[in-house]
Amino acid sequence: MKNVNANSDMIARKYMDSLVIEERLLGAAQPDTEVTFLGETFATPIMTGALSHLKNGMAAYAEGARKANAACCIGMGNNEELGACLETGAKVIKVIKPYADREEIFSRIRFAEEHGALAVGMDGGHAIKPESAEYDTIVGCAMKLPTMDEFREYITATKLPFFMKDILSARDALLAKELGCAGVILSHHHDLMHWAAPPVMLLPEIREAVGNDFILIADGGIDDGFDVFKALAMGADMVCTGRALMEPYMKEGSDGVAQKLRTMTDELASMMYRTNAADVKSIDRSVIHQAWWL
Repeated sequence: MKNVNANSDMIARKYMDSLVIEERLLGAAQPDTEVTFLGETFATPIMTGALSHLKNGMAAYAEGARKANAACCIGMGNNEELGACLETGAKVIKVIKPYADREEIFSRIRFAEEHGALAVGMDGGHAIKPESAEYDTIVGCAMKLPTMDEFREYITATKLPFFMKDILSARDALLAKELGCAGVILSHHHDLMHWAAPPVMLLPEIREAVGNDFILIADGGIDDGFDVFKALAMGADMVCTGRALMEPYMKEGSDGVAQKLRTMTDELASMMYRTNAADVKSIDRSVIHQAWWL
């Protein structure tokens, strides 16, 4: 039986809840949550997480992001699905699985570039089964962890910004930067790796290693705007949320997704106001403290 304490989602939640915030209210002004990301202006640094196989279709998910003027990540799915998401007008980052069939990867990269995606990416964590050293099979598709040379081929196959997902160390972030990635998405991919370090905990170390000219997107355990604030304070440029959007999506479709993103952005703004951060780049890590007893 699996040790429940090994659950990486639980570990990340406990860590996030241990972070407390000091108030710096005097002299504060109404904050601005607007960000510029990959040349586009968004109302919020909160992005939709790279979910897949949603019951009512991914287009409604992307449409919700568009309505909230937020960037949108989507995960596994065919080119037709990506096309439907792009037709909503959403600014979409397509995260591609590490297919064993290399042409599956190249075809998705080409389609994304030809049809106006904002960026592409690849997750590595799903290549390997959670509790063995064997390659995984996802929805009938064989996976394989690419070699470094293969990663470089995928990155250089497109003019679009390329993001590596499931990065969880300064070492891998630096390698991704050397390979030519625009940035990385820090994630343990919803407990694929047991006992994984919380992505937000590693942010300061990774930021110091890669510098300020490399995009860090925090993903995992981001449930509300207060979590978003903590992730940004710890060094993230942008933040993904997925599970927090599921219930609103199932109940109200694109409107539910949009409203949840707006609510989380309002929560973020409230913390920015109380900590004297005029804009997202002004959020100060020194307002974060760790209460180990929580």
